[in-house]
Amino acid sequence: MKKLKVLAIAVCLVVTGSAIAQSKFGYINMENIVQLMPGTAKLDSLLERYQVDTIQSEYASVVEQYQFNDSLYRDSTKTPPSVRAEIAKKLPGLIYQIQNWQQISQQAMEAKQSQLLSPIYKEVYDAIKVVAKEKGYTHVFNREAFLVAPEGDDLIVAVATKLKVKVPPQLMPGYKPPAGPTGIK
Repeated sequence: MKKLKVLAIAVCLVVTGSAIAQSKFGYINMENIVQLMPGTAKLDSLLERYQVDTIQSEYASVVEQYQFNDSLYRDSTKTPPSVRAEIAKKLPGLIYQIQNWQQISQQAMEAKQSQLLSPIYKEVYDAIKVVAKEKGYTHVFNREAFLVAPEGDDLIVAVATKLKVKVPPQLMPGYKPPAGPTGIK
């Protein structure tokens, strides 16, 4: 029985060791690739248009609704009590929206940005998967997960090539900024 346990442990160690030996790890800074994608450059103008066309007009509409309802509520002589009661229920929500508009609009902008970036992220992710498979990588991590990593396992060039985007020199593996004057004499 004891021999069987020792044999089972030895088999587990051999299997685990061979699984680790077959693993190949790579990394990439996905944000850098997303920023290089042609569609990303258009996002600023699309977000600005969304800000003007949707966010600002929605804010103006909320303010207009508040002013209208507030004037009806204050004019107690012409507004029936049942209508005043309904308006009294609406006003706190409108006041909340106006007072917290910056946060509400920021959340809407972030949601819109996420919506617009989603297809770009998917395209980059799909390219990373293809490159990882072609190059035999079993695991690909985001660059920020590593403090130290070999330059050869940085997949930025291969993924950029797959996506047909140009990598600027400062993002290339092994890039060292040119030595310039230090200002010390």
